[in-house]
Amino acid sequence: MTETPNPHIIDADTLTGEMRPIRRAVLALGSNLGERMASLQGAVDAIADTPDVWVTGVSPVYETEPVDSPADADKYLNAVVLIDTTLAASRLMDRALAIEDAFDRERSEVHNAPRTLDVDLIVVGDRRSDDESLRLPHPRATERAFVLKPWLDVDPGAEFPDLGPVSDLLEKTDQSGIVLREDLVLEVQ
Repeated sequence: MTETPNPHIIDADTLTGEMRPIRRAVLALGSNLGERMASLQGAVDAIADTPDVWVTGVSPVYETEPVDSPADADKYLNAVVLIDTTLAASRLMDRALAIEDAFDRERSEVHNAPRTLDVDLIVVGDRRSDDESLRLPHPRATERAFVLKPWLDVDPGAEFPDLGPVSDLLEKTDQSGIVLREDLVLEVQ
């Protein structure tokens, strides 16, 4: 069982003594190659095992049609994980990439190529970043039902920074290619 930390507590880094606030972050998971469900569960486990990260919610799993992918791409399994963390956004991004690599994610020049695992940072507190390696909030999340629907399921009052309720954003997206998979459940160990 994961303990939810008090969001008003500030945690001191044990090495530097630097005070870092606990921030809520939203991570989107996706897989359309190999053992899709095993990859998603492995990602949830790896996130939960990350120091200075507390998983506070995991969404239901959805099966979705590929978006802007090659024509022969298989359907995705998607989910959203809510965490509280004291990690800097850049360190959280490094961890997301390491988790993808652990599941043999192959990077390709092909736009939205099929993948064993995708771990995207959607929001990290109120952090903003427009670096090539880290864009926050995620620039296309508001257009993607496969991110917004599971996010709304796990956090019905969710707000997207500067744009308002996730429920309002979801209403503006095409939800035709997203199907709830009640037979698939991700668990936090």
